[in-house]
Amino acid sequence: MTGRDAPRHYAPRWNGDTRSPAPAVGGERETLGAVLDWHRDTFALKCAGLPPELLSQRAIPPSTLSLHGLVRHLAGVERWWFRIQFAGEDLPLLYYSDEDPDQDFGDLDGDVDEAFAVWRAECTHSRRITAAAGSLEETGIRKRTGEPISLRRILIDMIAEYARHNGHADLLREQLDGATGV
Repeated sequence: MTGRDAPRHYAPRWNGDTRSPAPAVGGERETLGAVLDWHRDTFALKCAGLPPELLSQRAIPPSTLSLHGLVRHLAGVERWWFRIQFAGEDLPLLYYSDEDPDQDFGDLDGDVDEAFAVWRAECTHSRRITAAAGSLEETGIRKRTGEPISLRRILIDMIAEYARHNGHADLLREQLDGATGV
């Protein structure tokens, strides 16, 4: 379907859209991983082509949200869930401390390109950890409660996290330069 005949929810592929669609049929691990990657790629597309000063702009006052802040937040979330909680790696948190829990959005003094590089590296670690797991039933330990959490639940929660923030990114991008639809 194209043009007038397409339902409102149909979005044609944009020029430069490199996202791979999630499989319509497949196993649970493959499907969850593909949907999460689609959301990661969607976030990258929403940020693509903007100069650093626009990526760091808080375009919808009084909110402190910016695309730069979102990429820092998402890098921290990837590290927290996959590396620290699931894999049990002993690593410092990214863009967070008990003294300053909103560093990801509040302190944008760092280099935007570096923030995107950190995010991409954390996504790579997350994919590696997911691929190495024997099953979706494998568990990590929630640091705050000591309770187990399955890889399946982490993947589902990460899809929800990206979906929520892709909505934020969509609004920010439209406010910054009018681009919509990715």
